[in-house]
Amino acid sequence: MADQGSGGSRLPLALPSASQGCSSGGGGSSAGNSGHPPPPRNLQGLLQMAITAGSEEPDPPPEPMSEERRQWLQEAMSAAFRGQQEEVEQMKNCLRVLSQPTPSLAAEADLAADQQEREGALELLADLCENMDNAADFCQLSGMHLLVGRYLEAGPAGLRWRAAQLIGTCSQNVAAIQEQVLGLGALRKLLRLLDRDACDLVRVKALFAISCLVREQEAGLLQFLRLDGFSVLMRAMQQQVQKLKVKSAFLLQNLLVGHPEHKGTLCSMGMVQQLVALIRTEHSPFHEHVLGALCSLVTDFPQGVRECREPELGLEELLRHRCRLLQQHEEYQEELEFCEKLLQTCFSSPTDDSMDR
Repeated sequence: MADQGSGGSRLPLALPSASQGCSSGGGGSSAGNSGHPPPPRNLQGLLQMAITAGSEEPDPPPEPMSEERRQWLQEAMSAAFRGQQEEVEQMKNCLRVLSQPTPSLAAEADLAADQQEREGALELLADLCENMDNAADFCQLSGMHLLVGRYLEAGPAGLRWRAAQLIGTCSQNVAAIQEQVLGLGALRKLLRLLDRDACDLVRVKALFAISCLVREQEAGLLQFLRLDGFSVLMRAMQQQVQKLKVKSAFLLQNLLVGHPEHKGTLCSMGMVQQLVALIRTEHSPFHEHVLGALCSLVTDFPQGVRECREPELGLEELLRHRCRLLQQHEEYQEELEFCEKLLQTCFSSPTDDSMDR
């Protein structure tokens, strides 16, 4: 019944191909006959066209613009603005689909079709919001409120992971959007998904969104600390999902490099001991990122070095044994370098006292 009532506003939930958007219509034919490239579909394409034109002709002679070129430029600008407006309309249509109430009394086939349509809307939005202008428009249309409030913890896993992915896509490298997402309380929900969700893909996408909210974002990192995010990250590294382990270790390493002031907090949590325990597990490419995080933790940080030297850890023997294993394998060169750096940093100084002087 819901589908019939809104059939006129439904969208195909698929982006047209690039060739289809550029080759159809009289404008494309005219551009081809005049030797000019096809007009861009949006403002980002127009900017790229201007950059390319500038690089090709760094010092154009000061001559009047021909009527043909003036007409082509006007068509290009019109096409760019028209393409941007069309994408905004697509986003509005997606939000209309996502704003509909979930049918409670419906046949199983109708429920499956409804979920598929919502998943398609989220996927199309993720494609559109790769463009930062579209991401900003999506937030102005209250799309982020809908995502965080209704879809981030929705029943079907397919809706949860697509919502988390869309939050990350919109948020990466855009401070204003990051601040809005943080203000909506999304980080707490994302950490809960990473820590507890039964679906591995939901957890991986939640980690992606978390990374987009805390890297190079001071307010996001402070929230992350208040919500005990480092503990959640460590538990993610201890799971059996390889992709989750690698990405968690990589984020930890990135945060240690960018924010060394939090090394003391991590040491007080027993992070050195937990990282060493991970290195002792069956060898895998994941160990490269664990060793990288441990290197970052001890660099210019005497407390971390002292903890690595604790005899019960047996870290020096572990590292020397690992070096012998890795020397015969060129594909593990970076892991070998991390092992050698840890040996140099932690076990080449004569005494602990010398580090404090």
